[in-house]
Amino acid sequence: MMRWGFVGVLALVACAPESSRQAWSQGQACPGVIAGEVTQHQGMDGNQPSREPDDGRTAAIIRFRKVSGTQASRVTAAGADLARDVGAKVSFVYRNIPAVAARVTPEERLALEQSELVESIEEDQAWSAQGLTPGLLPARVMAASQGVLPTGEYTEALRMVQAPEVWDADADGVLDVGAPTGEGVKVCVIDSGLDMRHPELQGAVVASHDFLEGDDDASDVGEEGQWGMGHGTHVAGIIAARMGQGGVTDPQSHPGGMVGVAPRAPLLIARVLDLQGQTQMSMVFSAMEWCESQGARIVSMSLGGGTPTRSSVEAFKAALDHGMLVVAAAGNQGGPVLYPASDPSVIAVGAVDVHERHAGFSCVGSDLDLVAPGVDVLSSFPRGLGAFSQMSVNDTQPMSRSLLFSPTGNTAGRLVDCGLGDSLDACRGATCDGFVAYVRPGAVPIDQAMSNVMRQGARSVIFSADDGPAGGEVNILSLPRRGQWAPAVSVNQATGTMLRQRMGSHAWVNLFPVDYTHSSGTSMSAPFVSGVAALLWSARPELTPLQIREAMRASARDLGIPGRDPVFGHGLVRAKDALQRLP
Repeated sequence: MMRWGFVGVLALVACAPESSRQAWSQGQACPGVIAGEVTQHQGMDGNQPSREPDDGRTAAIIRFRKVSGTQASRVTAAGADLARDVGAKVSFVYRNIPAVAARVTPEERLALEQSELVESIEEDQAWSAQGLTPGLLPARVMAASQGVLPTGEYTEALRMVQAPEVWDADADGVLDVGAPTGEGVKVCVIDSGLDMRHPELQGAVVASHDFLEGDDDASDVGEEGQWGMGHGTHVAGIIAARMGQGGVTDPQSHPGGMVGVAPRAPLLIARVLDLQGQTQMSMVFSAMEWCESQGARIVSMSLGGGTPTRSSVEAFKAALDHGMLVVAAAGNQGGPVLYPASDPSVIAVGAVDVHERHAGFSCVGSDLDLVAPGVDVLSSFPRGLGAFSQMSVNDTQPMSRSLLFSPTGNTAGRLVDCGLGDSLDACRGATCDGFVAYVRPGAVPIDQAMSNVMRQGARSVIFSADDGPAGGEVNILSLPRRGQWAPAVSVNQATGTMLRQRMGSHAWVNLFPVDYTHSSGTSMSAPFVSGVAALLWSARPELTPLQIREAMRASARDLGIPGRDPVFGHGLVRAKDALQRLP
């Protein structure tokens, strides 16, 4: 597998001796510095379904009228022929709903609307991944976990949902004989694909399909070798990372890495998200039908957006009626639960932190079913693209956290206060010799602040949570996936206070590659519920999806006000307690 083309060492061209000592308080930039995002390659456009070609066509779901006494499949087949006859570019023909997905011109749409066979034409909505992305308000996490993988394979989040109590009741680090582990329960992950060679997931994947490129290689990688989001690899690891199959970790961590909620569940991987984390509703419908054809009992979808349509409601009801339990992320906008999580046939999952507190980004409302860990969740990531951070300032070695998608590297220099990083004169007293920038985020987007301080000569950047509470919390920050960036870390408020007292001191920042990362979002919460459902079904395979859903709801740890509420739903999903509530 190829690494991201954008991850590399910061290119700093040495300044001439007479200018290298110049202070850039006048808003000037060091010559020769390359900083910021790069223009995407043209060849990537075909791998992004959310970017419609400029061909005068729009994406649509074309529904056909059901004729009494006629099989739905025949109605759909006749409708597909009609759509092709008028010139529409048909991409998917469905079994569970009387519809096809197609791209149509205005003239073709009019011709279809005038046909007695066509019931309606719906918008083919754009849906997206529900992990936190640059530009969203940062979540906050406790500094105790900053930059450090667990000392064993059992993460705090895993323990929160009681998974080890189900399959390692004696806590000896070995799967108990005969315990429910998810074995035999296929979980279909509809996401961005997977690093198929990640050690944590070897032996887990039993089938895969790439709905973007129409083949069976569902790797999270584009046409020119650029890695995508890593989103699907992170989600899949939460569900089913194998016991004792660790990738590269930091020196302080367990060599086994981490383990998933259902460590023997077989995975089906359906790639629908493009390199930007976008997809079309039509592609998700097709992926769900593929999951069903492969024998999936659970569908895990950490994506959403748009609104319900007749076709979408029918598609999710058909999945439930056919024995599949669909679990979806509630969304990260803080408002009402997004679709399709809000669909009555789908389990909507919100996010809490390790202290069982509501994550501020997590969507809420009456449609919320359950909550699960979704803040600073550790899981697998495309090999070598995670980063573990170490830093020191004079005689201190404070904890730090690498920014998501930060390049790795070993840098050192004088610690310079760059304030808000909001201008080219933010770093007072900086020189083009190179330095370590200290920035308080929030005034401008993280990528803009990075570009500003890099152009003033910064070799690496430390972001501080100066506006946070007095406790040990740190901002979760992320860089754009493509561009020229310096190694970057974040620290908590206490460390920031200490660093401000040591300006001008020698600072050292070292980021080195690992096969894991911490991430936040309801994208991380949904797979915990999917994994718990797999454990329940492996214990009682004869149960229906509704019985599995009810057991998780009835056994959830009640949080917030007593009973079901719009912030926590029924509460925190708990595997052991749910097993005890099975009929």
